[in-house]
Amino acid sequence: MSAKSPDHIDVAVGQRIRIQRLTAGLSQTELAEELGVTFQQVQKYEKGVNRVGAGRLTKIAEVLGSPVSYFFGANEDGVTERRGTASSPLKLLTVPGALRLLQAYGRINDPKLRRSVISMLESLGRR
Repeated sequence: MSAKSPDHIDVAVGQRIRIQRLTAGLSQTELAEELGVTFQQVQKYEKGVNRVGAGRLTKIAEVLGSPVSYFFGANEDGVTERRGTASSPLKLLTVPGALRLLQAYGRINDPKLRRSVISMLESLGRR
């Protein structure tokens, strides 16, 4: 009997939990304390290994200041993204430091400097 792999929806919900937690500036331990679970349980939710129940997801949304629908891919208008459209960008935001990098990039006002930063990062990424 092989180990069950995480469902793609559980993974996507977990990625969104992680992004919102990082945006809120909370550690896994701090979120876990708010939820009354261990930080290991939060890790499992974020990886999609453990499914998040409706009541727990409602509490997570409350703590992180997000609507529950956000975790299922709905935008501010309540429109749900099609499967696969946001998968890669969301996964990239879970890479350590990616959110900080994006926030710093957003503070650059000069378009020429932004293009230079992108060129430099693309160049470094090819190494």
